[in-house]
Amino acid sequence: MIVGVALGLSFVQKAKVDETEGKQVPSVSIKDIDGKTINTGELSNDGKPIIISFWATWCKPCKLELNTISEVYPDWQDETGVKLIAVSIDDERTKNMVKPYINAVGWDFDVLMDVNGDFKRALGVNNVPHTFLVNKDMKIVYSHSGFVPGDEDLLYEHIEELVK
Repeated sequence: MIVGVALGLSFVQKAKVDETEGKQVPSVSIKDIDGKTINTGELSNDGKPIIISFWATWCKPCKLELNTISEVYPDWQDETGVKLIAVSIDDERTKNMVKPYINAVGWDFDVLMDVNGDFKRALGVNNVPHTFLVNKDMKIVYSHSGFVPGDEDLLYEHIEELVK
């Protein structure tokens, strides 16, 4: 019975993921870690792919995913030109932990703050980590929720497909 439930849940998650693919990144006003307002509909990377990864300081799989990607990110940039934008969903209670954490681990990518959850809701993110891959036209071409080691390799394969 448990297997049936697991398969059913897997199917539901896959169906939800497919709903976002092909959609345009919505325009939502959020802030960067320095408090500057950013319109998500205006994100760009000179025609190269963008990874948008939703995370939180209290989420261990989120931090594992972004720390894992951080190790290979310079190579990914050199090989594909991809840009990573980590979107923190930390709220008023935990948002002050974001910048110290980023500084401690030394992430070398953009971090935005979705304190009110507007961007998260606009993209239908229910659980973190949730990662989107966006093409040059700012359309979602890949979406993945959760993280286990090795997921970063699958993400990179999708990035490579976009830059061929």
